[in-house]
Amino acid sequence: MARAAEKQSLAQMAKAKGIKYFLISYSDLGGVSRSKLVPAAAIDTIATDGAGFAGFSTYLDMTPAHPDMFGMADMDAMIQLPWKKEVAWVPSNLMMSGKEVGQGPRNVLRRMIARAAKSGYRMKTGVECEYHLINPDGSDISDARDTAAKPCYDQQALMRRYDVVSEICDAMLELGWGPYQNDHEDSNGQFEMNWNYDDALITADRHTFFKFMVKSIAEKHGLRATFMPKPFMHLTGNGCHAHVSVWDESGKKNLFHDPKGELGISKLGYHFLGGILAHAEGLTSVFNPTVNSYKRINASVTSSGATWAPNTISYTGNNRTHMIRIPDPGRFELRLMDGATNPYLCQAAVLAAGLDGMANKTDPGKRLDINMYEVRRNSDLAKMNVKRLPLNLLDALRQTEKSGLLRSAWGDETVDAYIKMKAREWNEYNRHLTQWERDMTLDC
Repeated sequence: MARAAEKQSLAQMAKAKGIKYFLISYSDLGGVSRSKLVPAAAIDTIATDGAGFAGFSTYLDMTPAHPDMFGMADMDAMIQLPWKKEVAWVPSNLMMSGKEVGQGPRNVLRRMIARAAKSGYRMKTGVECEYHLINPDGSDISDARDTAAKPCYDQQALMRRYDVVSEICDAMLELGWGPYQNDHEDSNGQFEMNWNYDDALITADRHTFFKFMVKSIAEKHGLRATFMPKPFMHLTGNGCHAHVSVWDESGKKNLFHDPKGELGISKLGYHFLGGILAHAEGLTSVFNPTVNSYKRINASVTSSGATWAPNTISYTGNNRTHMIRIPDPGRFELRLMDGATNPYLCQAAVLAAGLDGMANKTDPGKRLDINMYEVRRNSDLAKMNVKRLPLNLLDALRQTEKSGLLRSAWGDETVDAYIKMKAREWNEYNRHLTQWERDMTLDC
C-alpha cells in the first residue's frame, strides 16, 4: 500500500508541475551525462524498478556480457528544467544484479559521504565553473569584438552576452541555488557564474546539471558552451575551483573555522589540507582528467599575463598562484580542478584525501606567501620541499594507479576502471600525428 501511494504521489506531482518527461540520468567515469527520457505515464514503474542501461555502451569498465545496469532515480534531487518545464532531470544511483555498481561516480561519492558521516563530518563545497561561449563549429570565441588583452570583468563584453548569462542566472534563482555573481573571466569569450555552497552531493548534482544547463541555453541562443580546460592556447583555460569546508553532523558548525587559528583555520582544517597536499599527485588525474588538461596547469603565460592555474603542490593565504589558497577563515579554495573534472569523482577525491589527513593528523607544512609563478628552478622548489604537478596525463595516471589512498577509499574496481579508461584515451592521443611533429622532424 505504501508503494502504491508513493507511485500515485509521483504521478500527481508530475501532473501538477506540468512535467511530461523525466530525464533519468547518471554520470559515467568520463563525466559524460547519460540519460533515458521517460514519459510521465511510466515514471511510477521506473522510479521503483530503475531505468535500464547497457554499461558497456558508456565510459564504464564493462563488456557486452555484463547484465543490465539500472539507474535508480533519486527523486529528492529532481530538477525541473527552467528553460523546458515539461522535462525534469533526475540523477540516479547505478545498480546491477541487486548491488550498487562500485565504479558508478555518484555511488563513489555517496560511499565517501557515508564514511565521513561515521566520524561525524559533513563536507560542504561550492564550485566556480568557468566556460567559453564559442561558435557552433568550435572554431573561435563567439564574440568577435571580445579582443581585449585583459578582458577580465569587461563590462561591455559581459553585457553583449547578457541574454545568455541572465537566462542561466534566472534559472538558478528560480531553482533556489542562490547565485550571487556573474562575470566575464580572464579569457576572451570566457564567463564564470557563482552560486551558494551546500553539502557535497548536492553541489555535485548541481555542478552536473549546471554544465547541461549552460550548454542547452547556449544552444538555444545559437552558440556553443565549452568547459574544455584549454580550448585556446594563447588564452586562460577553464578552471573549476572548489571551495571546501567540513562541518559537524548537524551541518551547523564549521569545524574548519577557528578565530584563534592561523588565518582563521582550525587544526582539523590544516590536517584536512595536509591530506590533500600529501596525496595531490595521485588526485591530479581526477581533477585534471584529459590530455588537454595539462595544457592549462603547465601552460606558458597567456595573453592576459597569467594562466591563473597552479603548477606546484603548495598552499598559501590569499594568493592565487598556488594550488590551494586560504581566502577567508574557515575554508580552502582548491585551484587545481578544471572544467573537465567529473563532478562526483572530484568531490569524492577531495573527501578521501581530507579524511585521511584528519585521521592521521597530517601536517601540511609551511605556508608559502610568495608568487609561485616566479619560482622556476627545480632546485629552488627542492629547498622549499615543494613538488611540481604532473606534466601530462600519463604521469598523472601513474600516480593515481599506485595511490594507496584511492584504492583504500574507492576500491580497486573503481581505480582500475578509471585508469583503464584514461590510459586508452592517452594511447588514442599518441596515435595522432600532429603538424608540429611534421614541421619539426620531417627533415631529420
